[in-house]
Amino acid sequence: MALRERFLMAPVVPAPEPWRPVFAYKYGVPVGGLLGIGFASHPDDGRDLVMVVSHDGHGLFDAVTGEKIARDRDPDPDDSTPDAVADLACPGLGPISGTRVRIAGLFGGGFHTTTEDGWTLEVVAPAWPNHRVLLSGDGGILHSGPHGERWWHIYHSHYSELRAFGFSPSGETIAVATSSDVCLWTRRSESVTRAAIR
Repeated sequence: MALRERFLMAPVVPAPEPWRPVFAYKYGVPVGGLLGIGFASHPDDGRDLVMVVSHDGHGLFDAVTGEKIARDRDPDPDDSTPDAVADLACPGLGPISGTRVRIAGLFGGGFHTTTEDGWTLEVVAPAWPNHRVLLSGDGGILHSGPHGERWWHIYHSHYSELRAFGFSPSGETIAVATSSDVCLWTRRSESVTRAAIR
């Protein structure tokens, strides 16, 4: 079967263990006018945080629990979008105030597409302009072998423009951002995170 047909026929399926979705909603959490996202580490326990930059300001999510932990609806105009600076960074907020977060999305940038232990992400567009995010766990050719066993079609951006995708630097979070949503998967235990917060 031709590769394009394999991609077209593969339905969206849940990411395999140990990955789990962070948000209950199928496409993550709605964020209108999303421009880009960036990763940061929580200063208390190192868990992944995801900063979201949109036309409506900046937000910060806990990438393990999905909780929105900070919001700035009126950021400084000089730093409100990452295109204002050469390194595509915006100032952090909440627990990461005083740091800068590199943002990937509409203005460029990108994230890791592999992890140290062999997980791989790839984006394909067999029915352009609709993008599909594929996950593989064996570190080999991403779409070799049976779908749902060796590789998984975990996200289909058929209604919004893909902005960014990839793994966090820790390899514990997968993020997919479109012009209207952010979807996250984690392999960090929520109970470990809650214990660390106490």
